[in-house]
Amino acid sequence: MENGHGGSAKTAGKVISCRAAVVHGPGEPFVVEDVRVDPPQNMEVRIKILFTSICHTDLSAWQGENEAQRAYPRILGHEASGIVESVGEGVTDMEAGDHVVPIFNGECGDCVYCKCEKTNMCERSGVNPFKTVMVSDGKSRFSSKEGKPIFHFLNTSTFSEYTVLESACVVKIDSQASLKKMTLLSCGVSTGVGAAWNSANVKAGSTVAIFGLGAVGLAVAEGARARGASRIIGVDINPNKFIKGRVMGITDTVNPSEIKKPVNEIIREMTGGGVDYSFECAGNLDVLREAFSSTHEGWGLCVILGIHQTPRLLPLHPMELFNGRMIIGSVFGGFKGKSQLPHFAKECMNGVVNLDEFITHELPFEKINEAFRLLVDGKSLRCLLHL
Repeated sequence: MENGHGGSAKTAGKVISCRAAVVHGPGEPFVVEDVRVDPPQNMEVRIKILFTSICHTDLSAWQGENEAQRAYPRILGHEASGIVESVGEGVTDMEAGDHVVPIFNGECGDCVYCKCEKTNMCERSGVNPFKTVMVSDGKSRFSSKEGKPIFHFLNTSTFSEYTVLESACVVKIDSQASLKKMTLLSCGVSTGVGAAWNSANVKAGSTVAIFGLGAVGLAVAEGARARGASRIIGVDINPNKFIKGRVMGITDTVNPSEIKKPVNEIIREMTGGGVDYSFECAGNLDVLREAFSSTHEGWGLCVILGIHQTPRLLPLHPMELFNGRMIIGSVFGGFKGKSQLPHFAKECMNGVVNLDEFITHELPFEKINEAFRLLVDGKSLRCLLHL
């Protein structure tokens, strides 16, 4: 077994001992402890994580909001960047030393979904919050010092100095790109910008409303701004988010807690009938209802980005769709990760999307519990952890 703390040993083909933040129960503090990481098997990649950040999906999993998805002990985390340490048999599109970002919604390239240009789903390596082990053998690549298995999370498990992923969930990027900034492409920025570009295809001169100004919502704003939207309305109950929002493309703001009318009425008055596109980024069905109703009759499109844990169904009547409004969901911004993310990374390198504003805090890895508290308290967009 090799000690991976220094990262200089010839570790390929060997079990690595390294630090990981392990959660042992819902809402319990993360414990930074030594774990063992097995070598990658067929069509798998082991990467050394350099940066990882915290998303609301990690927060929900840590709190165990969905009981059916609970599995402990587990290594969470899915937004990161790093360097390939070694590859398993059959991996030909990357090698040790390559700069990469992990993606929770993989692209195998061979299944019926990957071959269809209309979707970014993947039959083998698509997002699956119930998945806790590797596909090839149904086992975990993580274990405790005592040899007990530790479960995987969202195809990625990036709260560890080393992690093993299916090659379909690892994207090689330009070695000149800032890995710190590229971390954001693992989830939040790609999800938001992609929703504006791919899922909605926002047009220049159009009007947009964004419900929920967290990292994903502000990424939608960045995407809409880059596409030339004439008006981008930000909706949130936290007025502090409007300050950052205006830097990132928001032109108008609405705080539902400060008005007596329904938000959709206000927005329709502001825009002469409703926006061309609305984006629900809150994971709240009441908010979704407002977002849908804020769009213009005849052509308005509402894009769902929020994760909805509730068993309640859509708050819509089928006949409402006869008025021409449409509603769709978007996962990972509609990006096919392996084939399309490298180009998006280059666009970010060229300044098409401003990544700097998303990183509001940076902390050492061992302060991961403090980083989660920043997110819970609504003080951070993205807190970057340095491994």
